[in-house]
Amino acid sequence: MRKHKAEARWNKGLKGGEGEVKAGNGAFTSKYSYASRFGDSNSGTSPEELIGAAHSGCFSMFLSALIEKADITPEYVETKAVVTLGEQDGAPTILKIELNTEVKADGLDNEKLQQLAQDAKKGCPVSKALNAVPEITLQATLKE
Repeated sequence: MRKHKAEARWNKGLKGGEGEVKAGNGAFTSKYSYASRFGDSNSGTSPEELIGAAHSGCFSMFLSALIEKADITPEYVETKAVVTLGEQDGAPTILKIELNTEVKADGLDNEKLQQLAQDAKKGCPVSKALNAVPEITLQATLKE
């Protein structure tokens, strides 16, 4: 069993504070703040962006494996995630994740792509971990 590690440090109060997240033994490091999470600052990241990165990365790998299992080698699987943070019952809540994936794979037709993409959405470990999110949508496009 492989254990993956990440860490975060937050300094000071909520609105005036700032933090830093690290993952992959320092391979990824970023600042984050109240403004980068709840405001309109493009400086730094947010936990929701990291969830989007994890989800799109996991989904792309899982879909690639399913396509390969169908005896087709994909040239690429590119997935973008939009994570919507809103309010539910008076608390900040991830309300929706939109996955938009593009696949280029000779020999793969759109019907098979749609089936495999839905299977990947249900089966990738990060999708399973995010079952509490009220809505996760998926749009899969086959690139010619």
